[in-house]
Formats: sequence, C-alpha cells, structure tokens
Amino acid sequence: MSESNMDSGKKTRRDFLNYIFSVGLFGWLGSVLYPLYSFVSSSKLKIDDISYINLGVNNEMEINSSKLFKINKKPAILIKTKDGELKALSAVCTHLQCTVQFNKEENALRCPCHFGKYDLSGKNVSGPPPNPLTQYEVFVKNDIILVRK
Repeated sequence: MSESNMDSGKKTRRDFLNYIFSVGLFGWLGSVLYPLYSFVSSSKLKIDDISYINLGVNNEMEINSSKLFKINKKPAILIKTKDGELKALSAVCTHLQCTVQFNKEENALRCPCHFGKYDLSGKNVSGPPPNPLTQYEVFVKNDIILVRK
C-alpha cells in the first residue's frame, strides 16, 4: 500500500481484523473475569440469615392437623391442636433420626421406626427416644403463621 492510502483515513483489512480481534478478546476476558468477580465478591446468603418461615394462612389449616416443613434442611412439624393452638417441633426423632408423624387419634407424635412416642410439647413419653424434640416459637401475624428458627 502506498502512504497516500494510509494518510487518507481509509481502513485496511488489517485494521478490520485488528478491530475484530480486539472486540473478541475483550468479550472473552469479560466472559471469564465477570463470573470470577461475581463469585469472589458476592455476599453469601445463608439459610440461617432467614429468621422466620412463613407457613401459610392460619384459617386455612384445619383443627387437629399437622404440616411438615423444613428448617435448615431438616424436617419440622407444625401442629394445630384440638384447641386451635399452634405448635412447631423438630420432626427428627432423637433415637435414630427418623421423621416423626402426627397421630390424630392419640393426639401425639409417633416415630414409625421403633414406635417412640412424644406428646404435643415434644416430651418423650414412651419408647426408645432418649431426649425431647426441639421446640420452635410460633406466632400468627395478620393471620399468617410464622415460625422462628
């Protein structure tokens, strides 16, 4: 090429290829560095940061019924007693970590593995469970059932 073509502001193939290469390089760097930056600088939201769990509308839960839910990836149970009182307990049996179930007829919690029995306050009544179930605080706000972890 002559000097006159370069001085006149005319773009060459080399200029075009340099531009395409530069855009591709910056695009690639962005696609590699942005996820790394996001990973390093992200605020890690932990399940423990949530202090209340919404378990639905109080009026929709039947009397003398139960509902299983999870707290920190472990099963828990919400019970609405015959009197309409709400109780939340860990659903993990203290014997062999089986999931306990609410028995309406006995008005108690039963472990199906070894027939352990708990009353509605979580106290171990009979069977092999050595300790009571963990209790969680339950309250109703604007007819919404909330359980504190």
